[in-house]
Amino acid sequence: MSHRHEYDVLVIGSGAAGLTLALHLAEDLRVAVLSKGQLSEGSTFWAQGGVAAVLDDHDTVDAHVQDTLVAGGGLCHEDAVRHIVGHSRDAIGWLIEQGVPFTRERREDGSESDDFHLTREGGHSHRRIIHAADATGAAIFNTLLQQAQAHSNIELLEDRVAVDLITSQKLGRGGKRCLGAYILNRQNGHVETFSARFTVLATGGASKVYLYTSNPDSASGDGIAMAWRAGCRVANMEFNQFHPTCLYHPKAKSFLITEALRGEGALLKLPNGQRFMPRFDARAELAPRDIVARAIDHEMKRLGLDCVYLDISHKPAEFIRSHFPTVYERCLTFGIDITREPIPVVPAAHYTCGGIVVDQNGRTDLDSLYAIGETSFTGLHGANRMASNSLLECIVYGRTASQDILSCLDQTQLASDLPRWDESQVTDSDEDVIISHNWDELRRFMWDYVGIVRTTKRLQRAKHRVDMLRAEIHEFYSNYRVSRDLLELRNLALVADLIIRSAMLRKESRGLHYTLDYPAQLEQAEDTILQPPSADD
Repeated sequence: MSHRHEYDVLVIGSGAAGLTLALHLAEDLRVAVLSKGQLSEGSTFWAQGGVAAVLDDHDTVDAHVQDTLVAGGGLCHEDAVRHIVGHSRDAIGWLIEQGVPFTRERREDGSESDDFHLTREGGHSHRRIIHAADATGAAIFNTLLQQAQAHSNIELLEDRVAVDLITSQKLGRGGKRCLGAYILNRQNGHVETFSARFTVLATGGASKVYLYTSNPDSASGDGIAMAWRAGCRVANMEFNQFHPTCLYHPKAKSFLITEALRGEGALLKLPNGQRFMPRFDARAELAPRDIVARAIDHEMKRLGLDCVYLDISHKPAEFIRSHFPTVYERCLTFGIDITREPIPVVPAAHYTCGGIVVDQNGRTDLDSLYAIGETSFTGLHGANRMASNSLLECIVYGRTASQDILSCLDQTQLASDLPRWDESQVTDSDEDVIISHNWDELRRFMWDYVGIVRTTKRLQRAKHRVDMLRAEIHEFYSNYRVSRDLLELRNLALVADLIIRSAMLRKESRGLHYTLDYPAQLEQAEDTILQPPSADD
């Protein structure tokens, strides 16, 4: 038997964006924060970099805005960029108040100073990345989680997988409003009804749609897919950021090999030991991320390789161990001694720059439904995300959306009579091999046909395959009891279709979208906005 739950705010996703919003609302409202597995399963926990913010007296909001606009390839929305950057100092101030242990400068005697250490990353003209050593995401997540656990008005629920949003349209009640969501409780196997005055999608990105990704397993585009099915527009889904060097090993899953290795002299090589980057760019291994990723992809496809190799073994062993202890130790667990041998690497899907269309308050096209963080499209990232702007976007929009929700309390009532989920017509599946096979097929053809380098023919092949897959998945979904694997596959297949359709519409190469059929960039930069044909699609 399914159960009913009622909250003022339902937050789907337990990363930086979701926890920030929950903490800002909990003084006034009852909030539920849902996680598909453990609370730490999202991308925030694994973020190594930092948070970009205007904190230095020599830096300016204008400089940060300009750097972001340049990185975004002409597609950033300047008003959104100014909104986020303009609120960066306040956002960092709030994180410090919560107790995030950001790294401080060291005095000559080795003691900590009162000033925070700011680092600089690619695309930034100033030192403006505040960080907690090389594990900023974990520091932010652990701090916010601790605060949320201590708050009596916040309920943190693990093992809850969102199935679909409940809308007034689908119930035939008129208007376009989100009333809550159906949620699979993996602890009892039943789909439960969550009614909420406001629902917030903070579900992260969709990089799991690709064969190789730096993201955790949870990055299956659930929020984007649910919002689309509910009638919300999505934008710029063709722009997927790829990290050039992810460890290639069957058991490594998604371990990034930091770009700092190349900064300290590591060389990219083919299996025969030959370098290849000088053929692609005068800066060789120090070329920008997208150029390096395209070069590796080109060589892998040209030669039919599973991976290429990153070699720093020509440096002194002690230098390697002291500068890159994490990479050294992690590779060693897989039998790779980077002081003696090269590291097998592949590019990996890293960040979804597009998403659900929202305004400056995080509002979607559906009343009472908000989207924040990587699942949303705010206009900040344009055609290419600049380093460390993403965590900033999570915090700023978590705060902005919470203020908007508080301003709407009087006119938004709870719908307490929502129907239960009907499980009477479905049975348990005895063919889960279909799910795992379709999952593998989807991620492989997305990697081969809709990856770092695209062509019209490859996109057409991908579209043909995704149409067949989605028909199979729909039949399976209609007849069998839902599971996390089935729900994620259903969402990934829909998001794959949105990515393919967006890529087919862009007749140019811009930022992260590179096609051999249209290598030039058009004079006019325009977003790719997809409109769902109906709320029931």
